Amino acid sequence: MNKNKICFIMCTNDLKYEKECRICINHLYVPENMDIEVLCVKNADSMASGYDRAMVESDAKYKIYLHQDVLLVRNDLITLLLDIFKDESIGMIGFAGNKVLTEEGYPWCEPNKRIGMIYCDRIVDEICFEMGQVAKPYEEVVAVDGLFMATQYDIRWRCDIFKGWDFYDLSQSMEFRKAGYKVVVPSLDSPYCLHDNDMNNLSQYSKWKKIFWEEYGVNIEVNNGICLYQRD
Repeated sequence: MNKNKICFIMCTNDLKYEKECRICINHLYVPENMDIEVLCVKNADSMASGYDRAMVESDAKYKIYLHQDVLLVRNDLITLLLDIFKDESIGMIGFAGNKVLTEEGYPWCEPNKRIGMIYCDRIVDEICFEMGQVAKPYEEVVAVDGLFMATQYDIRWRCDIFKGWDFYDLSQSMEFRKAGYKVVVPSLDSPYCLHDNDMNNLSQYSKWKKIFWEEYGVNIEVNNGICLYQRD
């Protein structure tokens, strides 16, 4: 792995979004001796398969998986991530995450169980501008939202199970935790990204939700840094 390289990875089907995302990446401050790579996966069969393909292609130690409609609005992003990744026990960083997951709930609409800070232009997500407060310098979570996922280790995405566009992020968070790495959300004074998401297609959401709980269990939470699993 090239420890002096950062790869930005996204699955794309909209050239306008891709161009806007690339412009933001090109405006980031890049620390000395660090290289930047951008991989855009087109015609992916699923989010997990697209990410897994790009992950294998890149030799970068640090990888940032983000939605094509995410705009990075602060140029010190890389500095923030590298500073947090000095702790080798941390495997993944996100800007929105859940301390608790319940089988009955939907992670993105449970604000009392969600922490982080992002800009969001959807009415339903206005509350996500500033979710639950994050303890400094970062706080461990069960899972992070797939809009932005930064890693310093490569773990294969579960494209063998998640063949759609939902729950790939929760699954990958769980895979990192199973491997013994922490998944965290940093404490911020202002958001680092804007999620320009107008609409979600939830037609297959319940299907992948069921598969997720069958694979990983139910009533998962972070308690004193420990992920608890309870199965029926």
